[in-house]
Amino acid sequence: MAAAAAVTLLAGFGGCVQSQRQEASPGATGATKDTFIFAASSDPVMLDPAMASDGETFRIARQQFEGLLGTKPGTTELDPLLATAWTASPDNTSFTFTLREGVKFSDGTDFNAEAVCANFDRWFNWKGINQSENITYYYGKLMRGYSTGAKAKDALYKNCEAKSATEVTINLNGPFVHFPDAMTLPAFSMQSPTAMKQYNADNTSGTESDPRFSEYATAHPTGTGPFVFDKWERGQQVTLKRNDNYWGDKAKVSTVIVRTISDAKARTQELQAGNIDGYDLVAPADVPTLKNAGFQILQRPAFNILYLGMNQKAKGLSDVKVRQAIAHAIDKDALIKQVMPEGTTAAINFMPDNVTGWTQNVTTYGYDPDKAKALLKEAGQENLTLEFNYPTGVSRPYMPSPEDIYASLKPQLEAVGIKVTPVANKWSPDYLDLIQGGSSHGIHLLGWTGDYNDPDNFIGVFFGGEANEWGFDNPALFTALREARGMSDAAAQKTKYEEINKMISDFVPGVPLTHAPPSLAFGKGVQGYVPSPVQDEVWNAVTITP
Repeated sequence: MAAAAAVTLLAGFGGCVQSQRQEASPGATGATKDTFIFAASSDPVMLDPAMASDGETFRIARQQFEGLLGTKPGTTELDPLLATAWTASPDNTSFTFTLREGVKFSDGTDFNAEAVCANFDRWFNWKGINQSENITYYYGKLMRGYSTGAKAKDALYKNCEAKSATEVTINLNGPFVHFPDAMTLPAFSMQSPTAMKQYNADNTSGTESDPRFSEYATAHPTGTGPFVFDKWERGQQVTLKRNDNYWGDKAKVSTVIVRTISDAKARTQELQAGNIDGYDLVAPADVPTLKNAGFQILQRPAFNILYLGMNQKAKGLSDVKVRQAIAHAIDKDALIKQVMPEGTTAAINFMPDNVTGWTQNVTTYGYDPDKAKALLKEAGQENLTLEFNYPTGVSRPYMPSPEDIYASLKPQLEAVGIKVTPVANKWSPDYLDLIQGGSSHGIHLLGWTGDYNDPDNFIGVFFGGEANEWGFDNPALFTALREARGMSDAAAQKTKYEEINKMISDFVPGVPLTHAPPSLAFGKGVQGYVPSPVQDEVWNAVTITP
């Protein structure tokens, strides 16, 4: 697992890269189990990755869907996937991909340049509710706008040209150096145009229709990956079957079951009882017990951020002195000691220190209750009351136990005179919809696991434009981020992002709290599972011996 510690950025995006994948024979050999059972902390929201922003939906999507590019196992380095090579124009506004030949979607539809354009045009032409931040989060954040609507003028996507069956060019309205990296995101996975049309993937008919719960997104997700959808028993489990027509390495097991077990202790007990083969987000207190019993503990690098967000639409939070006071009220070291896993570090940027643009030269807000009280007094908010939103029934890589994190931070805020009103919601979809879908929230716990090694994937996603989560308009910050992500000079871009991190720390949109290394636990006989810093974990190589 040493490879999992390598988090490197591809040196050049214009190079031509060929895949080293080789096709293997399907099926298990010898005395191996034919079903891999993995426990997740929550249900997926749905099964269409283009409309998802949560890790549990993406975990399942990575088994069924593939993008143009992927990552090398255990790293963030780019790797060919459905595209075997790619080149960028000198100004980074056009990207040409050479597509893998002979690939079909699991419904028999050919994967080719026309299919790629169908997917890009689908995203670009979303209308109405499909443009909502809580529905098409990633496309909106990275591509900035759609063909119609209020943000049409900001749209980064221009068009898609199918030059031949195996060559496609994506043209942008502006430079985006890390566009190839973005293509590794599950949200940009290639989906069967035939299946999406047949099962109304973008159906928004009716006043209460939500496209995330279309027939396609709940029962007929169709990709090119090593597994295909079988069934989804809501609140219980998702079952996938091996794709025997997969173009690449056929899965070693014939069936994958992802069980939903929201309670961390219950996941541990199910592993100990032999009812599951592995699970993610191991509670820190359970690691020694499992190790002593001979179970495997694998660890991902801490490529994430936990933060206390602040919605500036909420009373009091539009005042920077109040936000500074909240930052000074937080004792990050106490939080880490009380509830975070071993190896967790305190954060000062909204990105880990192994991402380009991280810098120590930011304004920091050390734990200082007296300073916090003084700032609240200066702001006339000595009797401030704030809603504190946090999720329940979920563990995330950056947030193993949100209830415990809330319990640690609440008394710290109350100690400086801030009255806290707790508001707890089930993670999916209630909590995310509340935070990302409207302005009726206050301070809140949320975080991010990086999708690829690019500062824009952290601070650009958070602060690249107006967002319901944060409730502010900061044109200077928005412009700086837009300029930075288009820069092709690596040294100049690094300096620019360091300056932006300083801008963010002065503005105090929230409090960066911690970077936590997530742990996974497996039975003694599980082999072939390589932890990824960006959770790009595909299970076709997994085997299990009894």
